[in-house]
This record gives sequence, C-alpha cells and structure tokens, in this order.
Amino acid sequence: MSKILTVTLNPALDIATSVDHVVPGVKLRCAQPQFDPGGGGINVARAIHLLGGEAQAFVALGGDTGQSLRQLLEDAGLDLIVHKAPGDTRQSIAVTDLSLNDQYRFMLPGPHWQMSDIDRVCAAIVEHAPRGGYVVLSGSGPSGSRADLYARICRELADSDTRVIVDTSGPALTLLALGQQKPPYVLRMDQAEAEGLTRYALPRRQDTADFAQEMVERGAAEVVIIARGADGSVLATEKQRLFVAAASVTVCSRVGAGDSFVGGFTLALARGLPLDQALSHGSAAASAAVMTEGTELCRREDAERLLAESIVVPI
Repeated sequence: MSKILTVTLNPALDIATSVDHVVPGVKLRCAQPQFDPGGGGINVARAIHLLGGEAQAFVALGGDTGQSLRQLLEDAGLDLIVHKAPGDTRQSIAVTDLSLNDQYRFMLPGPHWQMSDIDRVCAAIVEHAPRGGYVVLSGSGPSGSRADLYARICRELADSDTRVIVDTSGPALTLLALGQQKPPYVLRMDQAEAEGLTRYALPRRQDTADFAQEMVERGAAEVVIIARGADGSVLATEKQRLFVAAASVTVCSRVGAGDSFVGGFTLALARGLPLDQALSHGSAAASAAVMTEGTELCRREDAERLLAESIVVPI
C-alpha cells in the first residue's frame, strides 16, 4: 500500500455541550462537555484509521490547547508528525439549546502565522511527503497564510512522484479552480462550492460533470470531484466522467461526511484501486458517516456493507 500523509495547519479542539435554554444575561449551567479533535486533515486520517488503513497526520499544534489536542489524537491511535505552531491552537465551542434543538457555534481564532512560519511549514511538509504516496491537504489554511498556500505546496511537490489531493474552500479553492501550471492530482468540492464558482445552478448530474471536466481542462486538477449531497458524487478527468449514487441510509448527522469520503477515496487509491472503485469506496464511507451521531465519523462495517449500494456509472 502507498503511504498517506494528511495535513492540518489550522486544527481545533472542538468542545460540545448543551443547556436547557439559551438566554442572555444569566449564568448558563452546561452539561458535561465532549472534547473532539477538529480539522479536515485530522478527520481524514481518523477516517482512514477507522476504515482499517494507515496514514500519518501532519498537524500544527501550539500551547496547552495543542497539547490537549495531541493527547486526543494519540488516544485515537493516530501516527502524528507534530509541527510547532506560532501560538496556541484554536478552540471551537458548540452549545445546543435543548428546548429548541438549536445549535450555537463559536469559533475562536487560532495563531497568526508570519511568512517565515509559512516557509518553515511548507519545507516540513515537503520533507515528510511520502514518495510514491499521497498528501491530503484538507481544511482551511492558518491565519496569515495567502490563498495560494495549497497551490504552493503542489508546486513544491510537482517534481516528486507524490500525488496531492486537495479538499478546501474559500479563496484557496477559487484560486486552484482557475487552473495552475502544477495542479493537484485531485481537487474535491461540494455542489454549493461548485455553484459559487460557476455563479449559476448545476441542477443535473450532466451539468455538474460538464463543469468538473471544464476545470480539468483549464488545469485545476487531473481529477475533479464534486459532491452533490444526497444525490451522490461526480468525478471527471480529461477522458472520463463518472457518477456514484449515494447509498440509501437514515441520516443522523452530516458532520464528517466529506472527510470520510476523502479518507475512503484516498485509502482505495493507496491500495492500488482504479478511480471508479475509489469513487465507490469514498461514497460508501461518506454514507456510513451520516449514519452516526454528532461528530462520529464512518464505521468500517457500515462502509463495507454499503459498497454494494455505491454503484458507479458513466455519465
């Protein structure tokens, strides 16, 4: 199996709790909090581990919060490469109002990175990137980084035989979608992000496939994947257009579905499976993730069972 390195430069310690009712001006007595590691690359590595694979997780951590997050990741059995962040790791807090079942989410800021910090972390990622393997760049960049951070990492790995898989959003996605001289191997996004790039609706699978292939042709990536939510996902290369239908499952929580998809997809590629089978494995992992409560990711037994329903067809 090829080696996998996931990268998380803006992780968070996720804290979840609840109160009977949220009201201003009084002390609210919260339930016992639940602590979870947060960040796209972290979740991808966790999903790969849950699916029976192996991945190293490159994580930028700092301060006491960073130490708490590191302990959670080690307890989860992840193989860590810890890079020292230039400040305390951020926290995110989710409070559920039990009377209305509304959730309030508060995202605290993380450390601000200088360009010298960015230079050091890019060099470290290139140093640890597995030759002949995969690097997964997932989630947002740290405060102070530019929109071209992930594009820069792709350029710096372009002369190696490492393949880069990117799942990001915002300005970083917009820049990559314009096309690069040294694009990633895979660029993944969801339907809303794709429609934000096109500025028009993509109601049909055919429309989504057309746009995905257009991005391949302009040099956004060799492979573009667009998730169409409950409908499934579209994959396009220069010569191939595929669709995988989402398995029919009861949805408990959509948290972590995208990261589970990337985990299942990357693990399948690392095991030498072709793109169509990797797409099926990614979709099965995503469907398995929505069956679990809260921030729990996919379960291996569910993902393996749902493979039979995750059927790939050409478009």
